[in-house]
Amino acid sequence: MIRSIVTTINGEEGHGPTLAAPVVAAVGAVLLGIGAAGDDMGWLALTGGIVLAVGLVVLMVLNHGTIEKELYGRLDELEKK
Repeated sequence: MIRSIVTTINGEEGHGPTLAAPVVAAVGAVLLGIGAAGDDMGWLALTGGIVLAVGLVVLMVLNHGTIEKELYGRLDELEKK
């Protein structure tokens, strides 16, 4: 169901579905840097690290679900011929 919604919004040709995760990861990296630079902002560094890690994990999952799965499916069909 999610795949059909993403395909309807972005089409198969683009990498649009994976765009949100790097933006989240970038925000986490900025928060991590600000928290590490501040004297009394360890909580911000910790939060930024967590947001960065979540953004990167979500990026890998979305990349596999939207791009690699389709690509490997097509390669498997070609190998059967």
